[in-house]
Amino acid sequence: MGNMFDDLIGQRSIFKNKKFLDHKFLPERLPHRKDQIKSIAKYWIEALNNNAPSDITIYGKTGTGKTAAAKFAMKQLKEASGNKDVYIRTEYIRCTDYTTEYQVIARLCQQMGREVPYRGWTKAEVLNTFRNIFKKNAFGQNMILIVVLDEIDILLKKDGDGILYTLTRTDNVSILSISNYVDFKKFITPRVLSSLRDREIVFPPYNAQQLIDILEERANLSFNDDVVDDDVIPLCSAMAAKEEGDARYALDLLRTSGEIADENEENVVKGTHVRHAKDRIEHNMVTDVIMTLPAQQQRVLEAILKLTNSNEEITSGKLYDAYKVVSKGDSVSYRRIFDFINELEMLGIISTNTISRGRGKGRTNIISLQCDTGLLEDTLYTAM
Repeated sequence: MGNMFDDLIGQRSIFKNKKFLDHKFLPERLPHRKDQIKSIAKYWIEALNNNAPSDITIYGKTGTGKTAAAKFAMKQLKEASGNKDVYIRTEYIRCTDYTTEYQVIARLCQQMGREVPYRGWTKAEVLNTFRNIFKKNAFGQNMILIVVLDEIDILLKKDGDGILYTLTRTDNVSILSISNYVDFKKFITPRVLSSLRDREIVFPPYNAQQLIDILEERANLSFNDDVVDDDVIPLCSAMAAKEEGDARYALDLLRTSGEIADENEENVVKGTHVRHAKDRIEHNMVTDVIMTLPAQQQRVLEAILKLTNSNEEITSGKLYDAYKVVSKGDSVSYRRIFDFINELEMLGIISTNTISRGRGKGRTNIISLQCDTGLLEDTLYTAM
């Protein structure tokens, strides 16, 4: 038997290079995000004048270009500062990877050339090391540090707002926070909010035509010539537009469609491949998430599924009643259910919408599933 990789290397592919369809790839330009990038630059230009810029918060649904815009602005600021008499550092932290204040500060120290372990030191030792970095450099310049905290809501929810307290009380530090949720500031205490005083930039979802523009640029870089049917990109864009304008989802659809065509040894990507790609992506996403959920959250999902199949409007009260039936006596408190709802919404499995019942009747949260009920049912009962 020969080397399997040698056989695979020789296979024909419709791709020139898949990396351009990866949402982490940063292109030379970002279609339909010029205004948002200019807004970031408008605040960050203060750094070129040797002043710490205002803090910024970026809001927007998943796949609306928030991270790409922030990294694009970081790159442009670095270029602009190259011929200026300033000392500017921009550091990116993904809060899904560094989930405590200690880890974030340790990571910042490491990125700026200080050997700090992720455990074993006291908090005071880590903070002293971090703040010592801000001493004047060999040219007598003070450093201005811009820290980008991506998916900050995850860090705040797990570890509190200590990281914001530390950074906002360190001279010459500016924070750019990125969140998928407008209400993430509920995790921030008033004393920290008062020192944050951030400027807010909203990233709206992409519409179908904007997604077409994005996919066409990436497809030209990724695929060989004349291998994508005319209806493929509009179909990917239309499907992603229904998913709240998620460009990541659109790119994933297009890439997976091409991979399915390759697997079938076909020379052209067609609309049928896109539909198969949608099924594969949703199946993988839902299966992976649900299979790893704690048992109590799986029971909450089972209750939501039962209410959905009964065509009932799902309020938190109805959900708790259905959950108690599903749990058969092994249930958590009503208050804890709200934590589960927030966590499931962050995972994209459900959504909540607050509606008004009219004057004097208050407001109610309505819960909805955001995935196929049949797929959820198959996955849920396999997991349980």
